[in-house]
Amino acid sequence: LAVALLASVAVSAPAFAHCDSMKGPVVTAAAAALEAGDPTLVLHWVRAADEATIRSAFQQALAVRALGPEAKALADRYFFETLVRIHRAGEAAPYTGLVDTEPEPIIAATDSALKLGTSDELERLLVARVRAGLAERFAAARAAKGFRPGDIAAGRKFVAAYVPLTHWVEGV
Repeated sequence: LAVALLASVAVSAPAFAHCDSMKGPVVTAAAAALEAGDPTLVLHWVRAADEATIRSAFQQALAVRALGPEAKALADRYFFETLVRIHRAGEAAPYTGLVDTEPEPIIAATDSALKLGTSDELERLLVARVRAGLAERFAAARAAKGFRPGDIAAGRKFVAAYVPLTHWVEGV
């Protein structure tokens, strides 16, 4: 359990919001909702306070979709962007637009683990990332540690390696 907990918070790379992806779960659910004509298929992605906004955007999108293929594409995009923007606001995260990229491998592994019902492979990947992250930061700090007292440049080099190590460890 400790390893899983450690691994679950240890990845300190920048977070990529896969919900901003056209291939992510929010847009996938939105596309299915539009095809089914059922907004309840996406409401779980937003706060209850935002439900009316999403229902309204959904109804607008449905009305415009009926005007032809170009209107359908535009209406779908409008609904996807509205849903994702409001979802991200609920996470207190910025929305910078939709992207057409694959989710990063660790996120794809998380989704796969949930689909398969086991976290074994995800745990293996996370533990490997924790080990690599610790090894990299520790080696840099250890290599810079032996500076001569009074050697300001070497001391600063040590601090430049020490601070990221301690902040990373604290985050874990």
